[in-house]
Amino acid sequence: MLVGVPKEIKPDEYRVAMIPVGVEELTRAGHKVLIQAGAGSGSGISDEEYAQHGAEIVESAATIWERADLIVKVKEPLPSEWPLLRPGQLVFTYFHFAADEALTRAVMASGITAIAYETIRDERGRLPLLTPMSEVAGRMSIQEGAKYLERPFEGRGILLGGVPGVLPANVVILGGGVVGANAAKVAAGLGANVTILDINLDRLRYLDDVMPRNVTTLFSDRHNILDSLDRADLLIGAVLIPGARAPFLVRREDLKRMRPRAVIIDVAIDQGGCVETSRPTTHSQPTYMVDEVLHYCVTNMPGAVGRTSTYALTNVTLPYVLQLARKGLARAVADDPGLAQGVNIHRGEVTNPAVAATFGLACAPLPRN
Repeated sequence: MLVGVPKEIKPDEYRVAMIPVGVEELTRAGHKVLIQAGAGSGSGISDEEYAQHGAEIVESAATIWERADLIVKVKEPLPSEWPLLRPGQLVFTYFHFAADEALTRAVMASGITAIAYETIRDERGRLPLLTPMSEVAGRMSIQEGAKYLERPFEGRGILLGGVPGVLPANVVILGGGVVGANAAKVAAGLGANVTILDINLDRLRYLDDVMPRNVTTLFSDRHNILDSLDRADLLIGAVLIPGARAPFLVRREDLKRMRPRAVIIDVAIDQGGCVETSRPTTHSQPTYMVDEVLHYCVTNMPGAVGRTSTYALTNVTLPYVLQLARKGLARAVADDPGLAQGVNIHRGEVTNPAVAATFGLACAPLPRN
């Protein structure tokens, strides 16, 4: 199979979808790999390193899209890339369709098969390709939150952990999954008072067991959310419904309960955000103010730490790339039902129920041949 890796073009995206060892594994198995020139530069990987391990370096992204049977990316195709999508082509990346109807319809019209990292499941029902980036984003959310609480960045002027004689910040985390747990771990380590809200009591019991004493768990209902907002200096949105749009847990009118210049880091923005006033931002223009509450809603947070994120991501994506290249789509999804759940759109038809429900579209079964 001919595998292509174009350079990411999303603003301030420094990750790349393959590292040299992936090229080596694919070429050793008899496949051919095309890497766009400069694709790895944001992660500190040179064209020469790729070439040394068997890749063909291609100047033009259009050439890669035209030639490759399987495109491996990090982020969803942007509008300038939509005309390059070819019927029958496999595209393997983060799509987050539920947050973008225009992308969904463009991919349907293209005739490609869209395999979304974020909906693939392993044998235990976990989301293995989402987990490492959720770990990065969860830890970064506190790093960014601490920065934007500083007064020069329009925050409240609060040190997250406080100092002797001065109270630490109150950090509220909506969602106790991978993002939420990693955020809580870092915030607690810095000395903040942390509250995690979730609807899964078993998950709350687990978090209560493993987290330090400055982390409190609460059942996530409307009353507890509002009560927590009253105290929050930093709010982390960490809600995930795989494949579906995130629910609005914080409404526009709720912002008035928060303290002036409190900070919201909405990590759920990739799936539409869990705060009603959230809208996508970039690393170059990451924040905006609504009702005296500072919002940070960057859609590719891990892209800022490209070196770490690239290696963490490719650790988990490469085995699936090898499966798809060796077996082709039909056999790969037949052998691995978890991989089949990653197919969100196949040749013009939506095959993921959550995506279909989000936009009121028909959901077709994935063909097995």
